[in-house]
Amino acid sequence: MNGPKSSTSKLIPTKLRTSPKTRPSPHFVNPSKRNTSSSPTSLASRFQTLPTSPRPKVKLRKKAKRRLSNPCGLYANLWVPLATRRFADCLRGSMKTPLLALAMALGVSHSYGLNKGNAGPAEVNLKFKLPAPAPLSPEEELKTFRLPAGFRIELVASEPMIESPVAISFDDQGRMFVVEMRSYMRDLEGTTEKDPTSRVSLLTDVDGDGRMDKATPFLDNLVMPRGVMAVKGGAFIAEPPNLFFCRDTKGTGVADEKILIASDFGTLGGQPEHMANTPTWAMDNRVYAANYGTSLKLTTGAWQKGPGLGRGQWGLSQDDAGRLFFNYNSDLLRADLLPAAAYARNPLLRDAIGINSKVIKDQSVYPSHPTPGVNRGYDAKTLRTDGTLANATSTCGAVIYRGDAFPAEFRGNAFIPEPSSNLVKRITIAEKDGVLTGANVYKDKEFLTSTDERFRPVMMANGPDGCLYVVDLYRGMLQHPAFLTHYLIANIKDRHLELPVTGGRIWRIVRDNKTAPRATKIPALTAERVKLLQHPNGWVRDTAQRLLVESGDLSASESLGALLTDPKAPAVTRLHALWTLDGLGAARPELVRLALKDPDTQVRAAAIRIAPTEMISDLCALKDEKEILVLAHLAIRLSATNSAETDTALAKILSQHGRNALVREGALTGLRGREIAIARQIAIATSKLQSSDADAVLEAISRIISQSGKAGPYEEVLSVAVAPEVAASVRTAIIRGLSQTQSETKSIKTKSGAAAKPKMLWLTKEPLSLAQLKATMTDATGAKLIASVDARLTWPGKPGAPAPPKVIPLSASQTALFEKGKSVFGGLCAACHQAHGYGLDGLAPPLVDSDWVLGKPDIAARIVLNGLGGPVKVGNRTWDLTMPPMGMLSDEDIAGVLTYIRREWEHNASPIESKDVKAIRTQFAEHTASWTSDELMPSKKAAKK
Repeated sequence: MNGPKSSTSKLIPTKLRTSPKTRPSPHFVNPSKRNTSSSPTSLASRFQTLPTSPRPKVKLRKKAKRRLSNPCGLYANLWVPLATRRFADCLRGSMKTPLLALAMALGVSHSYGLNKGNAGPAEVNLKFKLPAPAPLSPEEELKTFRLPAGFRIELVASEPMIESPVAISFDDQGRMFVVEMRSYMRDLEGTTEKDPTSRVSLLTDVDGDGRMDKATPFLDNLVMPRGVMAVKGGAFIAEPPNLFFCRDTKGTGVADEKILIASDFGTLGGQPEHMANTPTWAMDNRVYAANYGTSLKLTTGAWQKGPGLGRGQWGLSQDDAGRLFFNYNSDLLRADLLPAAAYARNPLLRDAIGINSKVIKDQSVYPSHPTPGVNRGYDAKTLRTDGTLANATSTCGAVIYRGDAFPAEFRGNAFIPEPSSNLVKRITIAEKDGVLTGANVYKDKEFLTSTDERFRPVMMANGPDGCLYVVDLYRGMLQHPAFLTHYLIANIKDRHLELPVTGGRIWRIVRDNKTAPRATKIPALTAERVKLLQHPNGWVRDTAQRLLVESGDLSASESLGALLTDPKAPAVTRLHALWTLDGLGAARPELVRLALKDPDTQVRAAAIRIAPTEMISDLCALKDEKEILVLAHLAIRLSATNSAETDTALAKILSQHGRNALVREGALTGLRGREIAIARQIAIATSKLQSSDADAVLEAISRIISQSGKAGPYEEVLSVAVAPEVAASVRTAIIRGLSQTQSETKSIKTKSGAAAKPKMLWLTKEPLSLAQLKATMTDATGAKLIASVDARLTWPGKPGAPAPPKVIPLSASQTALFEKGKSVFGGLCAACHQAHGYGLDGLAPPLVDSDWVLGKPDIAARIVLNGLGGPVKVGNRTWDLTMPPMGMLSDEDIAGVLTYIRREWEHNASPIESKDVKAIRTQFAEHTASWTSDELMPSKKAAKK
């Protein structure tokens, strides 16, 4: 699937519809800078609920109150009832501790008789029955934190100044935009989710001590906002399905102008954690967002759309090279090693390592107290014997630390919140040949932990002071109703954790033995902004670059060029200078040529990306480059240009480095439709060299052609294999690639346990090349590969050939159902399974050609209604993930989405009617747990039991 074509966003300036009678006062003074009593009366007043409008027009002091509405629980498996501090201190001893033994002995089995659509076993055994914890004031919560020696944590803002914070962004003057999602999960049913009670506030630190003094409601009356990004003197604000640019033109701190930038930024409704969020200005001057397949770039005053990320769950960050990092609730950290836009050119590149690359395999976490209340706490694999969560289940909002307030060894480290276990993990990241590998820093410990179960770190951020910021949602109940298990509901009710839903804090982590640094404010002078590209704090460099590009001030070009070519300037500064020149449209060829010779790998790679088309000969001359990362970027550029010169250069690169996955993938991103021509050139040119690199490339090209399911290209690549000048090893590599899809199909089992029939390719007649291959590839390995390819092909008159498939056209009503399902899939399912249906590693398996999709209709319907618990085998892989139940969807919605996936992607399975879904829902009404693989498709071994 090709990436979206570039287009200009529709700009719709509108004045905000607020009136003096309903708009809250823009002035809110932080009472937390005064001594706040932690007595029960004072603490209760902190969480008292008041009417929404108007906000008191007085400076709020110690007992000031402000309406605290719905905070947000954004992530699957996110709610965790934990022990109070005193109880947790006892539990940290050993399993022989009498109190822990008592907690385990008091496990109660009961059913709360709630919605039968909830997942998990209805009969709940609370193995760790812990006391109901009391909410803590910020001062009390502060005492529960544990950090490594040399660090301390400080309060930046808290309720009632802010409520339910889920995201932050600093503007160039150090002011903080805060997304307050106050309409989420006010009760277990989520009945207030659509209420327009959320907002984005603007916080100001007046005296520069690092603690916010004033809050202004920048934009109020929002429904479930998902992100904010300071930009162009205002902010991008995500309120699905829209992304707005909002600006204060009167100097009041309250937005009075609202411009629509995109109307496809998520969908209205849907799952909060699977929605576009966290718009982020990246090094390449594009704005990306997690879970959003489009990027935005400011060009001559207008926002141009292009290919985006389309990955990640909640949160987005970048490193000093501009690589994007994200995660999923049960997957700590992933990254795009190469530009996502390149991979959008060829969706058949499945299981690629260049995008969505798993940075760390070890998913273990180490809370500082028992955490038994996770969503799947009933599963024996979820908790350790001491009641602590074993592996990540709610990771989100990671950041790559790029500040200058920590020791040098912390730069480039990832800090990852895990709110269900009340901690922040730190991992180091090593790089080799462009591939990133993460490792836990502490053995059986974490960077930041708390024994307060309401500490919910949902986002980390670099600050203008070089410190590390923590967004703390602070509440107990987080999980969205669509994912709530009976077990989780039991924990919530048993420990009275529905309330309060009115907290929210922001913290910053600083060095303990140093005075906390002050925030850097970006000056207005262009020359001063250019100098700040040399600042040691990455936030400062990023912001200076953004402001220079936004300004369009070409007078900066000369000083930027001097910085780019200054050998004494840090490499990261030269990289910023190059991208800033590109953002200004001032990256002249002579400057790019110098950058192509830069000693730094990242600068050279960026120069390849930036080089204009007229420099293609310069790029071809780089074919002897030695650095893998540079070669991968070069392969991306050359493969996108269809010329004899570029094809020759690309063929040489691949013949020498084709075994490297990044280089090979880089080339394949741009070869769609030209695979055969390149395959023929590589096969003939390298056969005499017996190059294993070329073999790897040809195998990969053949596999893509096989996966495309197109008969024409399949026959053409067979003809390449039989060319007389092609070596035997090359021939074997081509046939091995063609046979791999067939092998994957055979590993899919039907309900009876037999191998699924392969997806046939229908030809008009037997290919002459196939007969030639049968005659030449007579060794055991070759004969087996040819037999696999032969089984995939059929033609009229072939002995034993099946009859051509009969595809019954959809009726008018079924077509309408298909279209409805397509809409539901795009808004709810595509975030995990992807629009192309091939799934996403670490998140969801493929749907294309899956027997789970194309088998008996009742199987797919039962999965959607009740969910499916792993491990589940799909193709040749086992996925140990959980498909959440979607029983809250209507029968028509479920029938539509199932009809869609059974007829999309060249599928021809039968449609499913609403009445069929209704019947299945009724038949299995008493089945409240998620299905297992053996329940739906018993294996032979299971069937014998």
